[in-house]
Amino acid sequence: MKNHDYMVTPIGWLKIEDEDGYITQIHVADKSGDLAPGASSKVIEQCKRELSEYFAGTRTEFTVPMKPVGTPFRQQVWEELKRIKYGEVISYKELAARIGNPKAMRAVGGANAKNPLMLLIPCHRVIGADGTMTGYGGGGTGNKEWLLNLEKRNG
Repeated sequence: MKNHDYMVTPIGWLKIEDEDGYITQIHVADKSGDLAPGASSKVIEQCKRELSEYFAGTRTEFTVPMKPVGTPFRQQVWEELKRIKYGEVISYKELAARIGNPKAMRAVGGANAKNPLMLLIPCHRVIGADGTMTGYGGGGTGNKEWLLNLEKRNG
């Protein structure tokens, strides 16, 4: 059974979706459109609690059950993203090297952009090799910078 609910956060409204007891998607909701009413679930409530703790600076890891859907390559990249420690940043080049494919920077960037579980899978911790903020599907580079500053302050 699929459920979804919304949560207001310092980076905007988030839509959280689950299926069969696993979080399957989190993304920034369009605040200007109607937020269609949803049906929450036990796992969505756990996710909202953990995200609230993260935004309060008291949680550095997530334990909520999650099941992102993607190709084997994307799954590999997302698993490596989960290994980036709270408050740490790495480059796309380093991420590609960590998965054993140092020339796959563009493909790694594409997988990062398709991350269906923003925050739970910390794609915001990947920046350009020169230290610049690169795109962020979680509401733009301003949100990415805000998240990195949150982690820097509390890490």
